[in-house]
Amino acid sequence: MGFHLSPASSTRKWLGFVTAVWVQSISGNNYTFSNYSDALKSLMDLTQLELNNLSVAKDVGKAFGLLAGLASDRLPTPVILLIGSVEGLVGYGAQWLVVSRKIQPLSYWQMCIFLCMGGNSTTWMNTAILVTCIRNFRKNRGPVSGILKGYVGLSTAIFTDLCAALFDSNPATFLLLLAVVPLVICLTAVLFLREVPPSSTAMDEKEESQFFNIFNIVAVVIAVYLLIFDVTGSHGRILSEAFAALLLFLLACPLCIPLYCMIQDFNQSGSKPNTDIEGLITEPLLGQNNEPEMAAPAEEKGEPENELVVEVKPSWPSMGEDHTIIEAIRTFDFWILFTSFLCGVGTGLAVMNNMGQIGLALGYVDVSIFVSLTSIWGFFGRILSGSVSEYFIEKAGTPRPFWNAASQILMAVGYVLMALALPGSLYVGSIVVGICYGVRLAVTVPIASELFGLKYYGLIYNILILNLPLGSFLFSGLLAGLLYDAQATWTPGGGKTCIGSHCYRLVFMVMAFACVIGFALDILLAIRTKKVYAKIRSSKRSKKPAAPSSS
Repeated sequence: MGFHLSPASSTRKWLGFVTAVWVQSISGNNYTFSNYSDALKSLMDLTQLELNNLSVAKDVGKAFGLLAGLASDRLPTPVILLIGSVEGLVGYGAQWLVVSRKIQPLSYWQMCIFLCMGGNSTTWMNTAILVTCIRNFRKNRGPVSGILKGYVGLSTAIFTDLCAALFDSNPATFLLLLAVVPLVICLTAVLFLREVPPSSTAMDEKEESQFFNIFNIVAVVIAVYLLIFDVTGSHGRILSEAFAALLLFLLACPLCIPLYCMIQDFNQSGSKPNTDIEGLITEPLLGQNNEPEMAAPAEEKGEPENELVVEVKPSWPSMGEDHTIIEAIRTFDFWILFTSFLCGVGTGLAVMNNMGQIGLALGYVDVSIFVSLTSIWGFFGRILSGSVSEYFIEKAGTPRPFWNAASQILMAVGYVLMALALPGSLYVGSIVVGICYGVRLAVTVPIASELFGLKYYGLIYNILILNLPLGSFLFSGLLAGLLYDAQATWTPGGGKTCIGSHCYRLVFMVMAFACVIGFALDILLAIRTKKVYAKIRSSKRSKKPAAPSSS
């Protein structure tokens, strides 16, 4: 009577989720461009517009995430993870060779290709993680999305602070970490992350919620720990190494959950074999039987009744049911979600991509603190919005797009503060933009699955993610790049630079107006989807009293 981990065991399920969290902890490398953009600018003698277009090339890699979306329904999760990690090794590895001067600087178009590969690598990893985990924990989509997207937000601070602690923020070493670390972590996830049957009883769902609370607590501790390291200034060598060791320990702490499940599984296997067929038959089987039972009376009454059933059957899926990609993009709600998402993430990316130049224009020599602040507070936005939006759906049926609307109007306020360039406004603006950008990403993930279903979720998600390269091009490449160069002057050493609050003032005001438009669209979507979320609330509430009677 040996102990054996079945593919559907809770231990394997939670071990897979822990490795998914680790992958998300290192997959936010798209937001770290500011950490090495100055090195590329000086090495390749670029104007600000050319540098911004390099960042756009990085984000254009997201557009090819459609390939990952298509593959998510055809390839197993381990293969998708391997594709992403190997592509990242090549993309960031080539950039490391250039910045470390191991090779001569590549041509501009070649660097665009490698930056595009680095950006695309994360779409494979994110698609594999999100699609698999949303399907594994479909009753807790909000918390799952918040946790996973939260760790993506933290990943920028994790990489930045580890590099600062161990390698003195060397841009070449930073790029080497971006190339190698994701490959190592993905190889670990390949062993454990699989799609498994979702929970089917109220007790399982309650246990899931308790475990997700533990993940949230650990994540908040990590975020606060990183924040303390950032605000306490420079540290000695020994203290920095101790910080790195403790950070790695905190990232390993979620392993206590699968360890607990393994002990439970071992005790159960030792006392009573779990071979009770009736115990394994749960709600999905009853759900499948409902349709034939409902159809049986119609069949008994003959053909005329059958014709009536065919006429009543809807030919187009209603909101909340599974949509194909064609059916989804032919709905008005999809384009409301798409456009409002563009207003939020496009402007947020413009700030992240230009944070280095924004800080220098306002007189800050070291801008890494702003990169970390945006990342850490983005984490709080992601992780809280997932759980809070889920709570209000259960309590009041509050549509999830309402939280996107709240984040958009707050983001507009943040841009106005940054445009005013008051003392400390860049600190406040970085925090506000980080929180709102995090909310936007975390809340949109479950909205897409709730409105258009899970069957083709991977592809629908990656079409929404097209907003990242599109927004980066519009707000960062065109708006910020052109307006900055219009204000900049040539320097004696070559290149153009701009110093002063006027450099980005008009950029911030235009982005604030875009967020107001996004706010209006999100309010409209919240009104239009009110019935969908009322139905989700009633299904959640009706399931609780029904659970005990299943035995």
